[in-house]
Amino acid sequence: MAEVDIGRHCQVDSCNVKDFLPFVCDCCSGVYCLEHRSREAHSCAQEPVKRELRTTGGSVSYSCSFEGCKGKELLPVLCPQCEKHFCLAHRHQDDHKCEKLEAQKPRMAATKELVQKIVESKAGSKSKGCKGAKNAATAAKVALMKLKLHAVGDKGLPQTERTYFQVYLPKEAKERSQPMFFSSKWSVGKVVDHAASLASLKNNNNVLTAKKLRLCHPQTGEALRMDDTLLSLLSHTESPLHNGGNVILEYLDNESSGLEDVSDYFTQT
Repeated sequence: MAEVDIGRHCQVDSCNVKDFLPFVCDCCSGVYCLEHRSREAHSCAQEPVKRELRTTGGSVSYSCSFEGCKGKELLPVLCPQCEKHFCLAHRHQDDHKCEKLEAQKPRMAATKELVQKIVESKAGSKSKGCKGAKNAATAAKVALMKLKLHAVGDKGLPQTERTYFQVYLPKEAKERSQPMFFSSKWSVGKVVDHAASLASLKNNNNVLTAKKLRLCHPQTGEALRMDDTLLSLLSHTESPLHNGGNVILEYLDNESSGLEDVSDYFTQT
């Protein structure tokens, strides 16, 4: 049986020990063992990179390097290829458009071009709000192909369980919407928590008096039951959700049963 090469050698000439969990220096990007991990121990010649280090309580935080993202993590999340810090949502190469990511294969580029042509051909016939279950299902099938190219979610989910949505975010959010995928076996409550994490939204659903983050139907505006599963909502005979369709995430008062006007989410710029 072939040996698996795990770990890397310390770059200190006098050491060169192989460490199975090597450390990457934040300043010079060198690889070192436990003994030489500090800048002083390996005589680092580079100036330390300035980061935002203060958070509530004075603890250290690591800012995401992805352009436009203000996410932070309490522990460093380093890309092993470009060796930059990222938040959990942008930790994978394709999520942060890693500069060292292998160029897309011609077949993927051709697929993307085909999807774009299909979307453009359907754009003229789309009605606002996607009225009617049949129209919504057709639009969702077309949108699904595009969502699969850009959606973020748990990369560990099996392809057969993934359900894709264009998630329209609360009106107070900086972004209008974000493509995401979830497990069809998850409850609506788990979907809400995961979507809030991906979009860096405040989630006070465990606070009794606070407004609750709820997932709402894109046509009716109804707040979906937190214990319903996506699988059950996808199979509803009346007003079902569609894989590749839209859902709305919004903060609602405890006594509210849903949104009064869903058109605001699809017409805002």
